[in-house]
Amino acid sequence: MSRNWVAVASAEHVRIGRGQGFMQVCHGKAAPLKRIRPGDHVVYYSPTSAFGGQDKLQSFTAIGVVDDGSPYQASMGGGFFPFRRNVNWCAAREAPIKPLVGRLEFTTAKRNWGFQLRFGLFEISEHDMKMIAAAMGAAPPWRLDDFGPDAIPPIEAPRASFAPSARPAE
Repeated sequence: MSRNWVAVASAEHVRIGRGQGFMQVCHGKAAPLKRIRPGDHVVYYSPTSAFGGQDKLQSFTAIGVVDDGSPYQASMGGGFFPFRRNVNWCAAREAPIKPLVGRLEFTTAKRNWGFQLRFGLFEISEHDMKMIAAAMGAAPPWRLDDFGPDAIPPIEAPRASFAPSARPAE
């Protein structure tokens, strides 16, 4: 059975990994990536746009399914060899976390729920992953069907219907 994970990195770093088909967490450490298995679902949360940035992006920025294989090392130059895992990233839009706070289980368990983001990688429930995927409008290879028939619809205000019978009285 697949598990669901939130990884944390700046949007700038996430875009690099998404463009090259990999994920990297916790400054390239291997141990966190060894907890993840092929077929697991992963979503990136980006507190900022750039590493060390002061902006408050606070959005989910990538979503995908972990590919076959094990963590591996790659050279980034300067003697830095971070560990990575390959991921099949999905077409999806960035989604701010604010509209989901209080609806995601990991944000309701504790008053200071944001503390767990400091760990760089943590497991979330299927419910939370469904809700995030829906908010991001995730497209194949991600499918809400992967979670079964009770996938949660996107978080958008319903559009008003102005059919003649629904038009407000003047």
